[in-house]
Amino acid sequence: MTDRPTVHRNQIAEARNVLGEVIARARFAGEPTILINRGKEAAVIVSYEDFATLRELRAYLEELRSGDTADAKHKARVLDEALALAKYRALDSG
Repeated sequence: MTDRPTVHRNQIAEARNVLGEVIARARFAGEPTILINRGKEAAVIVSYEDFATLRELRAYLEELRSGDTADAKHKARVLDEALALAKYRALDSG
């Protein structure tokens, strides 16, 4: 099992002051930074690689959802469940 990266949290104004550091952590260390606005999570700065992976996963899921075979529908259901669990775990640990 791989270690989960450190997740940083910053107010948007604080992150603005150290933007280079925030970007470097995301880019080189794979450590995302959650941006907080008025006490709520507003956005996340992640590496381009992580962003591209998420985009590809979303496109793949949409492709599976629109498929007309039982296999595609099954894969879509499995991926939907995995994403729902990941979202639940992320929100629960935040």
